[in-house]
Amino acid sequence: MAEWLRRGLQILAPRFDSGRGLQTSNLWASNLWFVRAGRISMIDFDKARETMVDCQIRPNDVTDYRVLKAFLEIPRERFVGSAERALAYIDEDLPVSSSNGRRFLMEVMSLSKLVQLAGIDSGCIVLDIGCATGYSTAIISKLCDSVVALESDEELATFAGAALTDLGCDNAVVVSGNLESGYAKEGPYDVVFVGGAVDFVPEGLLAQLKDGGRLVVVEGHGNAGVAKLYTRVGDVTSANVAFNCAVKSLPGFQAKAEFVF
Repeated sequence: MAEWLRRGLQILAPRFDSGRGLQTSNLWASNLWFVRAGRISMIDFDKARETMVDCQIRPNDVTDYRVLKAFLEIPRERFVGSAERALAYIDEDLPVSSSNGRRFLMEVMSLSKLVQLAGIDSGCIVLDIGCATGYSTAIISKLCDSVVALESDEELATFAGAALTDLGCDNAVVVSGNLESGYAKEGPYDVVFVGGAVDFVPEGLLAQLKDGGRLVVVEGHGNAGVAKLYTRVGDVTSANVAFNCAVKSLPGFQAKAEFVF
């Protein structure tokens, strides 16, 4: 069995176990047609990208034209390994190589809605925390003045830097460091985008926001996760719950276990 197909079946296997049956997009069905025909090289990624936007993003209450345009322009297949490229546009989180535990590219239904929530405009300086292979950074780069992508995994940071350079994302830079510490050196930021689920938001990240700055994050895990928008006004930061959102966890944001009598 081809490696990319084996990985695809692993990704989709939980759908058989959930009691819902196999619920996939038309795009996955078309990928299977290519497998049967032995013509995987003929997948039209441009068409797949359009299908992703029309079938996964637009129906998910993402209406901002600039956000939709960014997802249409950035080739998601460039941010996964060659074995996963045929699966780049399925409606699932995609595993990416990491020497520091499993990491994922966030499924676009959640990613697009979170990016829209951030309200990024052309004058914004953005910190993208947990960029993995750089897909979220590439999307954000189409919306802002400049974006700093922070990644704790050196292998992923190297991949992200190369991919962003290849695509001409000249307003993006990748830096390495602990995700929970942020990157104050290039701050303060108009927007801090946290690319995964966390137990809590460190005060140090909120301190890296400009006056009027915003931080977007998913707090909680699985079906308990909620997207929150933090806004800083002066020395006061407030948080509003925006919508339910289940995304994969980011390392470094786990609450310490406490002893309970």
